[in-house]
Amino acid sequence: MLKAYIPDQKYQSMSSTRIYKLRGKVQHYAWGGTDYIPKLLGIPNKEQQPFAEYWMGAHANAPSMIYQPGEEGQPLDEFISKSPESCLGKQTAQHFGRLPYLFKVLDVHDMLSIQVHPTKAEAEKGFARENAAGIPLQAPQRNYKDDNHKPEIMVALSEFWLLHGFKMPEALKGTLQTVPELNKLLDIFEQGSYKGLYRHVMEMPQEEVNEMLAPLLSRIMPFYHEGKFSRHQPEFWAARVIDSGMGNMQQIDRGIFSIYFFNIVQIKPGEGIFQAAGIPHAYLEGQNMELMANSDNVLRGGLTPKHVDVPELLKHTRFEGIVPQILKGDRMAEKAERMYASDVPDFSLSEISLATGEQVSDTSFSIEILFVLEGQVTISSKEPSLYFSKGEAALIFADTAYEITGSEAAVLYKASVPR
Repeated sequence: MLKAYIPDQKYQSMSSTRIYKLRGKVQHYAWGGTDYIPKLLGIPNKEQQPFAEYWMGAHANAPSMIYQPGEEGQPLDEFISKSPESCLGKQTAQHFGRLPYLFKVLDVHDMLSIQVHPTKAEAEKGFARENAAGIPLQAPQRNYKDDNHKPEIMVALSEFWLLHGFKMPEALKGTLQTVPELNKLLDIFEQGSYKGLYRHVMEMPQEEVNEMLAPLLSRIMPFYHEGKFSRHQPEFWAARVIDSGMGNMQQIDRGIFSIYFFNIVQIKPGEGIFQAAGIPHAYLEGQNMELMANSDNVLRGGLTPKHVDVPELLKHTRFEGIVPQILKGDRMAEKAERMYASDVPDFSLSEISLATGEQVSDTSFSIEILFVLEGQVTISSKEPSLYFSKGEAALIFADTAYEITGSEAAVLYKASVPR
């Protein structure tokens, strides 16, 4: 139950305002590119730092700031906590008690770790269990940073590559048959199916990992450097692990097995994909808009120097073949908006495309964040209009009627809560 509160004067003075400018937080993870996000946001990067992610939301580790032009900014998480029903809407406030999603721009220059996310129920159990064990929240061996699930949906802004789920049975058998260094794993797959195969390589002593993968890598690396592999082939990404410095031949990252076991998926700009709980996946290359539940729970399975808890990973992985479902987006009737379907109550992602002078109207059900990818728009309600250019974001609180007008041709991505 939400506690009663008495808002302070600072928040009272802003309580009638329903639309704000939002300034997110950049995350400088090592795998990020150096150009895309700085150019998008219009900020210099003379030191060539990696700009991996741009977070827009109320995550406690990096809350966005909201402000009106000429006014002091306020942390979004603190602002919402002062008046959750007014900001989120009654239904969202009662169900979630907080902003339920986190909106991001990603620039994937180097491969991310192989990941699996838990269900909501398992996240609650795991978080409580690790709290009871006294494991600090920032401890490297901690699996559960919060009590929430982390389903994710993304839409590609460039050609985008990722690993997504296990190959279908015949395709995986074909891989194990045609890659000579992996032939001995075929019997293990036929006898123990996906779980038996994955457990075998994840529990394999490092010495055996090296013995199996070193000949494979030695065979493919010359062809990789000659440009003989395409991104559709696992050999390309396996060789890149070593070539990019993520691994070495003395302690080979066992995540390379997963590159051969999982589907390699190419997504074109404007297409998307949804990552449900339990689906193993890894982003490989490209830029995207990503929307997820407001969580940081990650169970890793390789391609990383970070903690890998194999028993916990196996417990939450979906061991089944998957045919990746590429989302094209559904055009909404009489609207310049495309919706990307995700079967979760936490979030909804859509794209809005406007010609110069074109206008769309809507009324927010819950809190919405709109990010301007291209062009310039005006967003107006009862209060004075606000102008937003490429790289800027708007925050609109619940139950707000508003209009978006294209000052010039514009593309926006909108994060919202399903009605």
